[in-house]
Amino acid sequence: MSHDHSHLDPIAVRVRALETLLVQKGYVDPAAMDALVDTYEHRVGPRNGAQVVARAWADPDFKRALLDDADAAIASLGFVGRQGEHMVVVENTPDTHNLVVCTLCSCYPWPVLGLPPGWYKSAAYRSRAVIDPVGVLAEFGVTLPDGTGVRVWDSTAEVRYLVLPMRPEGAEGLDENALADLVTRDSMIGAGLAVSPSEAAA
Repeated sequence: MSHDHSHLDPIAVRVRALETLLVQKGYVDPAAMDALVDTYEHRVGPRNGAQVVARAWADPDFKRALLDDADAAIASLGFVGRQGEHMVVVENTPDTHNLVVCTLCSCYPWPVLGLPPGWYKSAAYRSRAVIDPVGVLAEFGVTLPDGTGVRVWDSTAEVRYLVLPMRPEGAEGLDENALADLVTRDSMIGAGLAVSPSEAAA
């Protein structure tokens, strides 16, 4: 195996060195590290959330179950794990757009969204999302029709929110896999909208 790490940036080199040191001193089990990496590379993340949304768009019974008991509905698709407890799904409608923030830290539903993006953890987003949600949405490129109210949900360790975005026009007749391609991470936080089939294909 080559030991040339010249392709790594300085931070990655530091992380690699720290990991090596922790393993050598016996503080970290390499198998546990591999399991963690595998989890976040393949088992959790926004693709799971997109499948939840696609199923809700395609199956009215699942949608009803999701809105009634998100934990059970999401678990029925196999998406469970740490930070995935106490889920609540809020639905965007023509009258209401939902935006999720964690004002205290960065509580986030890992099994369906993965790790939170940097901006979600920033003090600027956490403070401004509750004071000026329309302005924050505009900075994300989201302009809502006149008359649409914005409701902000504050995630905590006890309750984590997932936004069910509106199904975009032109998505009629698509199967669940194709529907999932229209769902973005940001749309499930409320900082974005689901994309149209033509946008997804571009």
